[in-house]
Amino acid sequence: MSKGENEVYRAKKMDPSDKKLFYRGLGHLLTQLLEGEPDAGANLANAAALLGHQMEGINWAGFYLFREDMLVLGPFWGKPACSRIALGKGVCGTAAAERRTVLVPDVEAFPGHIACDGASASELVVPLLEDGVLRGVLDLDSPEKGRFDEEDARGLEEFAARLIRLVRWS
Repeated sequence: MSKGENEVYRAKKMDPSDKKLFYRGLGHLLTQLLEGEPDAGANLANAAALLGHQMEGINWAGFYLFREDMLVLGPFWGKPACSRIALGKGVCGTAAAERRTVLVPDVEAFPGHIACDGASASELVVPLLEDGVLRGVLDLDSPEKGRFDEEDARGLEEFAARLIRLVRWS
């Protein structure tokens, strides 16, 4: 795994058919990838790339970081995205403001949805909370309606909790 300057990420794509096993494996890969790296930006970039590489049926995975009462675009995998999102606006802003995971099977049915990528049809956003402090959100988009379910939400909440423990936020 990529912890040093001469190491290379070599993980094969995992089978997503057993979601519990998939998310457990994803957590282990995240730990291997980030352990020992002190830079938060490098860790978030690798976490986004890991999600983009391992998850099927997604077109965007990344982070919006909480800065000065706004969500600001952080490391991501996918097409260019909106740079800033106000708390309470769109799916990301709602998840951040309410400090809860927001699962949206059809983004067109979500009032105030922000369309950064017109191809996105469903979205899952998990707040990143460290001891109750909002650090940002993990955002995943898919071009498939209904791509994400409650099992994905639980698995990505566990992924986010592990990420919070591994990243040095300050």
